[in-house]
Amino acid sequence: MSVRPWRDITRRQSRQIMVGKVPVGGGAPIAVQTMTNTPTEDAKATIEQIRQCEEVGVDIIRVSCPDVASTAAMKQIVRAVKVPIVADIHFHYKRALEAADAGVACLRINPGNIGSQERVREVVRAAKANGCSMRIGVNAGSLERHLLEKYGEPCPEALVESALEHMKMLQDEDFHEFKVSVKASDVFLAVAAYNGLADVCDYPLHLGITEAGGLIGGTVKSSIGLGMLLWAGIGDTIRVSLSADPVEEVKVGYHILKSLGIRARGVRVVSCPSCARQGFDVVKTVERLENALAHVTTPLSLSVLGCVVNGPGEARETDIGVTGGGGGKHMVYLSGVTSHHIDEPAMVEHIVMLVEKKAAEIESAKALAEAGLLVAAE
Repeated sequence: MSVRPWRDITRRQSRQIMVGKVPVGGGAPIAVQTMTNTPTEDAKATIEQIRQCEEVGVDIIRVSCPDVASTAAMKQIVRAVKVPIVADIHFHYKRALEAADAGVACLRINPGNIGSQERVREVVRAAKANGCSMRIGVNAGSLERHLLEKYGEPCPEALVESALEHMKMLQDEDFHEFKVSVKASDVFLAVAAYNGLADVCDYPLHLGITEAGGLIGGTVKSSIGLGMLLWAGIGDTIRVSLSADPVEEVKVGYHILKSLGIRARGVRVVSCPSCARQGFDVVKTVERLENALAHVTTPLSLSVLGCVVNGPGEARETDIGVTGGGGGKHMVYLSGVTSHHIDEPAMVEHIVMLVEKKAAEIESAKALAEAGLLVAAE
C-alpha cells in the first residue's frame, strides 16, 4: 500500500510478449501506439510520418498492408525507423507472409478472415521463422455472422467469444506470442468486452475505442473508455483512434497515462481555466509554454494558475509553479516553496529556463544513480 492508496492501480497479471524490442504485458510499461495514414507504398511519406511520431515518444507503429506494393515498401520502412512496426493485415494471408519476411515486428490479423486453418498455419510459420509476435484484432463492426445470429447484435459476450475462437486457432498451432483487442466504437460495449476478456485469459491486451471520432470528441471518448479500463488495471498497450494526425494520437495516449500516474513523459501542466481574477492571460500563457516545452521529455510538473486562490496550494504539489499577482509581477515557486517574483513580459521565457534547468538536474541525478548501480554491480 502506498501513502495514498486511493491512487493505487493494481495491474492485471498477464504473460509478456515482445513487439520488436518493446515488451508488452507482464508488468512492462504500457506502450503507446498509433497508426500511419499515408499510402504505405509511398515509403518516403510513411517514414517521415513515423519519424514525427517517434519525436513525441511513440513506442510502436502500425502500418496497413493492403496490397503487394505496401509489403514491398515495408523492408525500406522497417530499416529506416527506430520503433517496431506492426503490419496490419486483412483478408490476404500472403500479405502477412510478405510483411514477416520484410522484417516487421508484429502482425495484426483477424485469423477468421484470412481463410482456412492451413493459411493460419502458414502465417504462424512465417511469424515463428521471423521472430514476429501477433495481435488478434476483434472489432464490433466486423463480427462473424454466426456470432451475430447467436447473440442478435454486437455485445460483450460476442466479442469475447470471437476473441477466444481466434485465440484457439493460434494456440492449436502452438503459437502464444500474441496480444488481443476487442474494440468497439461504443464505450460501454468496449469496456464490458475488455473486462470480460480480462477474466478469461492471461494474454496481454491492446486497448482502444475504435473509430472514436475527431480530435476533441475522440479524445474525450477514448479518455473515458481507456481511463476506466486502465484504472481497473486492465491494458498493456493502447492506441487512441482519432480522425486526426497520428502525432496527436500519441500525445493524447501519453496524457491519458500521465493523468492516471501510470507513465510519465515530458512536462505535466496543471493550469486553471482562468477567470476575472487572473493576473495574466492564463490560456495564452499555457499555450505558449506547452509549445515551448514540447522538446522536454523528462517527467516533471508545472503549475500555472492565474491568482492566489488555488495557486499556492497547487504550487506545493509541483516541481515548478507560477501564480498570478498584482501589478504584472507574479510569484514563482520551486519544489513547492516560494522562490521569487517575475515580471510578466519575461515570464514565459523564464519558466522555460527553469523547466529546462530542472530537467537537466533530474537527468544528471538519474545518470549518477545509474552509474553508482553499475559500479556496485561490478
